[in-house]
Amino acid sequence: MDKSTDPAGVILKAALFAAEKHRHQRRKDAAATPYINHPLALADVLANEGGVSDAVVLCAALLHDTIEDTETTEAELDQTFGREIAGVVKEVTDDKTLPKSERKRLQIEHAPHVSTEAKLVKLADKICNLSDILESPPADWSAERKREYFDWAAQVVAGLRGVNPKLESVFDDLYARCHELE
Repeated sequence: MDKSTDPAGVILKAALFAAEKHRHQRRKDAAATPYINHPLALADVLANEGGVSDAVVLCAALLHDTIEDTETTEAELDQTFGREIAGVVKEVTDDKTLPKSERKRLQIEHAPHVSTEAKLVKLADKICNLSDILESPPADWSAERKREYFDWAAQVVAGLRGVNPKLESVFDDLYARCHELE
């Protein structure tokens, strides 16, 4: 992001871009909530629970699933938001050509090696996902599948530790509620 760019303007541009790209998508929860609620929740967690004000991180949070889950390309993000934001999004994007088990293994393996900005986005993503599973889980997930997700998320977050103690505490509090899963 260019230093002369207004942070609020670029964050709002990212929110609008993500809303447009995810406009036909729904979450897997019972209420089938609009997908855009998820990236907005990440940005909210980062800013309001983690004290993160870096526009690159907040934009990457809003855009984090656009390459993975829409027709958006890295080149499109680079052209629209700059190399720095596009690069962070790319760091947190899974390769959907790989089997799910391999993608999950690679998240654990890569977590300690991504940039600070990507670690923050990934940590917020795991926080929001745990919160969603506790509050409004996918209708077809068994208690065992929910617990497996919690345990896998904890393995990913282990590689992110040291990036933001406030967010790590939020994650730990959510993880401690694993016993509530039905």
